[in-house]
Amino acid sequence: MRRYTWYSLLLIGVMMLLAACAGGGDSEENSGEENGSENQSEQNEESDLVLAVHSDASTLDPAGSNDVPSHNMQEPIFERLVTRDEDANIIPGLAKEWSLVDELTYEFVLEEDVKFHDGEPFNADAVKASIERLIDPEVASPKYDNFEMIEGVEVVDEYVVHVKTKYPFAPMLAHLSHTGASIISPKVIEEDYKAIEEGKSAGTAISENPVGTGHFKFESWIPGEEIKYVRNEDYWGEKALVEAVTMKVIPESGTRNADLERGFAHIVDPVQPNEVPSLQDSDFATVLETSSTGLAYIGFNTQKAPFDDVRVRQAISMIINKEEVVDGVYDGFGVKGKGPLAPKVFGYSEDIEGIDYDVEEAKKLMEEAGHADGFEATLWTNDNPQRVDTAVILQNALKELNVDLKIEQMEFGTYLEELKSGDHDMFILGWTNPLIDADNGLYSLFHSTSIGVPPNAMWYGNDEVDELLDQGRQEMDEEKRLALYKEAQEKIIEDAPMIFLDYQVYLTAVSNHITGFRIDSGGIYHLDKVEFVE
Repeated sequence: MRRYTWYSLLLIGVMMLLAACAGGGDSEENSGEENGSENQSEQNEESDLVLAVHSDASTLDPAGSNDVPSHNMQEPIFERLVTRDEDANIIPGLAKEWSLVDELTYEFVLEEDVKFHDGEPFNADAVKASIERLIDPEVASPKYDNFEMIEGVEVVDEYVVHVKTKYPFAPMLAHLSHTGASIISPKVIEEDYKAIEEGKSAGTAISENPVGTGHFKFESWIPGEEIKYVRNEDYWGEKALVEAVTMKVIPESGTRNADLERGFAHIVDPVQPNEVPSLQDSDFATVLETSSTGLAYIGFNTQKAPFDDVRVRQAISMIINKEEVVDGVYDGFGVKGKGPLAPKVFGYSEDIEGIDYDVEEAKKLMEEAGHADGFEATLWTNDNPQRVDTAVILQNALKELNVDLKIEQMEFGTYLEELKSGDHDMFILGWTNPLIDADNGLYSLFHSTSIGVPPNAMWYGNDEVDELLDQGRQEMDEEKRLALYKEAQEKIIEDAPMIFLDYQVYLTAVSNHITGFRIDSGGIYHLDKVEFVE
């Protein structure tokens, strides 16, 4: 017994000695909550800003993509001649001033002493290389429609360029604020053209080594998993406030939110509408609600029977209750759609009338089209939960028209590629319209030159609509432009190439440990003002 007691006392003594050496005495441990908070704050300031996002980029080449996930992963790296402020006003970017020399010539005076991340100088030659690459047929940019009006770029001197257009183009500045007009290092552009000569796809070299002038430098990309950036310490303006950024691709909403709660992520996008109350009531995050310029829609393949019949398209447009979609799928976070333009977009008209919910009229149209007994069809969607839920609502509604709708779900990148094939009957997508102008909201979606390239996977074209959209691009008088776009929208709604579901609200969860994050009406993240706080 004495031996046992002696061993016990010896063991306790050793344990106390070890604890003291480790700094883990009771007095330190009890006061360690405050110290621990300070240490955690210091760790946050030195660590990555982490975003948990649903989808990966398809490419890091700004000219090579037309989807928001790609734009968001390109945004930290690149800048444009002009940009937008928090109120969506056009403001200087890499160009400090501009003027209209004549109706076909815009002059831009560039910032000086700006360097690309690879040390190459930013100047007029760099602007010329980037913009002319964007319209080069060899590159075949999916953003070409937004820039086809550009004839070329003339270098006036080292820091002055003239952007020449084929015809007067009213929304030129809006288009140059688009991610597609990002200015890329001329050295990397040269490498990309060499890669094309070697048989590689355009944009391959740029996507592997994206180099811009932005707040952050590209560090690494593991497709399907994450992309990393580090702060550009030589940035020409005010430097970013965090040292590094990681965007992690986490398709599961529950996992994204769990990472936010545990501090493994600081921003989560998107938040599911039904998750908003619990996140708002939490002590670790808040949810930003941002009205968008975006449209959620269901498209028809207008060149494939029976959807080549406008009566069928109109009937299906009438059979879905859009209020049920807004309230049931988005928990009220959205506005019922009536046409292709959201209320914030230039060209939107209150006088536009949409196709309303009307089951009986839908049945009459189906009977007139010879489909009273219905038919079988397939609806494609990606793995976005709201789109899947919307597909189910339409599937159930179409039973009223004896239509047997099957739903096929795909990963987002595969989905976009498959839509180009034209094999689909119907599909669900969204269009963000970051340019906040009717031209961007209508031309890419409905002009016949964009047929077959998502978002115009409706394979839709109408000569009258084409003419109105062409005129709208060239008309410099705002009132006349508005009248042209109103008429174009009326014709598009009548043709019913898509169901205009709703104008979206972006829901983004932000940790209480950061401040300064902003998502704009086009769904693009702005990270340069983000900083960690206690």
